[in-house]
Amino acid sequence: MGIACQPEQQGWSCAVTLSDEDGTSTHHVRVTRGDLERLAPGAATPDDLVRRSFEFLLEREPRQSILASFDLPLIGRYFPEFEATMIAADV
Repeated sequence: MGIACQPEQQGWSCAVTLSDEDGTSTHHVRVTRGDLERLAPGAATPDDLVRRSFEFLLEREPRQSILASFDLPLIGRYFPEFEATMIAADV
């Protein structure tokens, strides 16, 4: 898994590259400063949060099912346990 996050006005835009035996996909995730503070308090950048978020997703669905572009909190609409899992893992 490759992650590259670039700062933006309201947070970060992160490109995530996933590879498996069937190929490679690239996903673009937007993380606001509020998302980072809520899900990874004290973190300076979202890289680790994004990595953990994609690990969470990959435990629940194949790479090909992950949206190509989304705001990080959208994961919680599909998997209600997402935010609690991220917060607990960060402690």
